[in-house]
Amino acid sequence: MYEKAILDNGLRLITSPMPHTRSVAVNFFIGTGSRYESEAQGGVSHFIEHLCFKGTQKRPTPRDISSVIEGVGGMINAGTDKELTVYWCKVAQPHFLSALDVLADILLNSRFDPAEIEKERQVIIEEINMSLDSPAQRVSMLLDDVLWPGHPLGRDIAGKKETVAAMSREMILDYMAGQYQPQNTVVSIAGAIDQQEAVDAVTKATAAWKKGRTHAGYTPYMPGPGKRVLIEKRGTEQTQMCLALPGISMKHPDRFKLDLLNIILGEGMSSRLFAEIRDKLGLAYSIQSYSEHFLDTGDMVISAGVDNKNVTVAIKAVLAELARLKDGVPDDEINKAKELFKGRILLRMEDSRSVAGWMGSQEILMGEILSVDQVIAIMDAINPEELQKVAQETLKGEGLKLAAVGNIDPDANWEDLLKI
Repeated sequence: MYEKAILDNGLRLITSPMPHTRSVAVNFFIGTGSRYESEAQGGVSHFIEHLCFKGTQKRPTPRDISSVIEGVGGMINAGTDKELTVYWCKVAQPHFLSALDVLADILLNSRFDPAEIEKERQVIIEEINMSLDSPAQRVSMLLDDVLWPGHPLGRDIAGKKETVAAMSREMILDYMAGQYQPQNTVVSIAGAIDQQEAVDAVTKATAAWKKGRTHAGYTPYMPGPGKRVLIEKRGTEQTQMCLALPGISMKHPDRFKLDLLNIILGEGMSSRLFAEIRDKLGLAYSIQSYSEHFLDTGDMVISAGVDNKNVTVAIKAVLAELARLKDGVPDDEINKAKELFKGRILLRMEDSRSVAGWMGSQEILMGEILSVDQVIAIMDAINPEELQKVAQETLKGEGLKLAAVGNIDPDANWEDLLKI
């Protein structure tokens, strides 16, 4: 259950009372992320997220910001994704107004001090270096590149070292002025809070936030020709590999059917991939699959770490499991996957931050909010025939992509393996 209010400046406020809790979670969702950036702006959304914690007029240092929340046992953080940026705080109920004040302050009054920008620029470059040094993270970058070549979705959210190094304060402020608009923001609050109290508090905290220029949209993804395989050779003991297929958008009617198919394939220790690749064949310690849904596209990904000499056999084993899904899934296995899906959602909804995230992310991306009961009803209604139809339409060999980082030959005929 939730209530929605639209303030005079266009800011949307979603509240969900949870009277059984003693906490309050406050999330500010901004409708921007790395896919809204030009090539030269690559990483600016992530850069801004970092800089908002570096000082305001009221709280000049990062410690001044964090101590207000951590000093009362709360948590504060932020995250940048491809299509949204979120700033969040979770505190005990008596400290709700302090949490709201801190988040509004860093979003509306950050100083973007030139000296802090230079320090944080180096911090982000080190963050990029850390990702490049990690095969598990690097293979995800390669996969995005091969899935969405030449498109902002294919770029790393943090940007490249070259774009981060070249980013000026003026570019940062101009991008923020265009995207950080109240009409492009959702405030989502869940926990021990009254709706009217929240409306009054948010109205007061954001009174100085006026509508500005219309925020820029994103470049739609248009499928086209590109590489199917991207291998980076490294002298590692293990190869990190990702197999991927084009998926579907978050607005597609088959979205939850593909999610259910993914659970059966590779989510949890009772999934088919875990049972076959790890338990039966002993090829991997870690193997899983996931489906991603963006505004206009998506993907389905299988990731694993395997011994360099076992990459070929592991790929063949994974593809055999994909092919098996197209033959249909027994009722009992479908029902078990549905219960896993429902149980995880219901357990998440005990946490105020998860509830605030559930509401706010849907509102900023979709403009509407499906309740937990609505989603569960959609999932319960999926029948075996519908699931098989989605498997046959989605799991096609010509759409397969492979990315890998490890001590294997990049010039081998990997494409010959990509058949279902």
